[in-house]
Amino acid sequence: MAEVSNEAMATVAQKAPVTAERSVRSDLDTKLPKPYLPRAVVAPDTENINGTRDHKHNGMSVLQQHAAFFDQDNDGVIFLSEMFRGFRAIGFNVFASLFFTILIHGTMSYATLPNIHKVKHGSDFGTYDTEGRFIPANLENIFSKYAHTAPDKLTFGELWNMTQANRNAFDFFGWIASKLEWGVLYLLARGRWFFIERSCETML
Repeated sequence: MAEVSNEAMATVAQKAPVTAERSVRSDLDTKLPKPYLPRAVVAPDTENINGTRDHKHNGMSVLQQHAAFFDQDNDGVIFLSEMFRGFRAIGFNVFASLFFTILIHGTMSYATLPNIHKVKHGSDFGTYDTEGRFIPANLENIFSKYAHTAPDKLTFGELWNMTQANRNAFDFFGWIASKLEWGVLYLLARGRWFFIERSCETML
């Protein structure tokens, strides 16, 4: 096999300044085995290479597990009442819980039949693939590209810039969905200094 040149591995192009502004990690393969490999049942990162300790995946895809929190009777269907109770359980008030429940069910419930992976929309970050598998490298690159205040956190401004930068042309639904999803996560997960912690991102 031929030796790989430095140029072949370059992540910055001189005449494309955005490649320097939004840097990607080149050390992932030393910290996480096959970071480019979509994971079907576990969501690892550089700090937890085997995913969440003692977490039971029950044969579900990572995206299914993400949604399973709201399936409180474990029957594979998330009803309006279950989603409402789920939002209340994670700390949203009655009005916000009702709003998010109606919004999510109104825009996504039909599309998810018979599987949650069908609701993946454009203008996202590729953390999940179109089959609901988790891609660790794409999670790590969110922070290397956009977390400039702190390496493992996102401020609201950085979050806004990130969702702007990842818009696909004419993908109006995706633009709105991405802003809403990250906005809800920010309201839920922001810390004392109004950051989204790196460990919270896999909720999306």
